Amino acid sequence: MRFHPCRSDARRWPRSREAAKIALAAVTAAGLTYVSAGDLIASATARARGCTIKGNISAQTGEQIYSVPGQDDYDVIRISPEYGERWFCSESAAVAAGWRKATR
Repeated sequence: MRFHPCRSDARRWPRSREAAKIALAAVTAAGLTYVSAGDLIASATARARGCTIKGNISAQTGEQIYSVPGQDDYDVIRISPEYGERWFCSESAAVAAGWRKATR
């Protein structure tokens, strides 16, 4: 499970700096991930350009794994940028970002 305190969620996010620090510490301690607005924009831009490599985060391990068209399960993988998942335009870009290729 991931958490993204973006501006669209401002009503739910604590208003004071101290409350925000406490909430962010709790999010971090729980092993959740903060996704920046820049990451969301980059992923949306890559998808709009026709990039087809799916960067998926394993729900079981949290591992960052990318899949290319033709691999098993490629068609059923759904990318959720709000959880840190993203699209890539090349395998080299995925590897450079720290993702590994799916084994099947």
